[in-house]
Amino acid sequence: MRDLLAGNTVIPVIVIDRVEDAVPLAKALIAGGLNVLEVTLRTAAAVEGIRQIVEHVPGAIVGTGTVCSADQVKLSEDLGCQFMVSPGSTDKLLAAAANSSIGLLPGISSASEMMRCMEWGYQDFKFFPAEAAGGAVMIKSLYGPFSEARICPTGGIGLHNVMEYLSLPNVLCVGGSWICPAQLVREQRWDEIEQLAREASLLGQ
Repeated sequence: MRDLLAGNTVIPVIVIDRVEDAVPLAKALIAGGLNVLEVTLRTAAAVEGIRQIVEHVPGAIVGTGTVCSADQVKLSEDLGCQFMVSPGSTDKLLAAAANSSIGLLPGISSASEMMRCMEWGYQDFKFFPAEAAGGAVMIKSLYGPFSEARICPTGGIGLHNVMEYLSLPNVLCVGGSWICPAQLVREQRWDEIEQLAREASLLGQ
């Protein structure tokens, strides 16, 4: 995961409500300089939307988000995704991911959860929900005992606070939905999303 995410400081967290939005949305994000895309498995359109992006958007590095079960690990592989992101970490999920051909960014929100994932061999983590779980202050505190770990915080992050996270030595990247707001997607305002992506791609450079 560290190699995959290296150089990508912002990962768009995408919610697809309509399959027909998937490809133009992905193309707009890539045109703006963001090619690592996390598509959440929260909606009925997500699976087909991911399939369309993988098939029709060259250059997209597509991962599934909100992966919560062994079945969704298998689904992520079958869809041709290159990574997975989970909001939390259970033993069943970690066991399934251990046998997967693609990498998992496991979700944690405490030191104990991080240690548990480390026992499974993980060094890179999603910190979720970032703002609600202590924000940049919490992540900074984790650096002392876990200086080798790298974190991708997600949840409550936007332009108003993103640099608080990206300035930390243990933050690899941040995940955010502010780059593709629901209203802009609904109204198919792809040029504006491309501009948001372009601005986001320059953060932390």
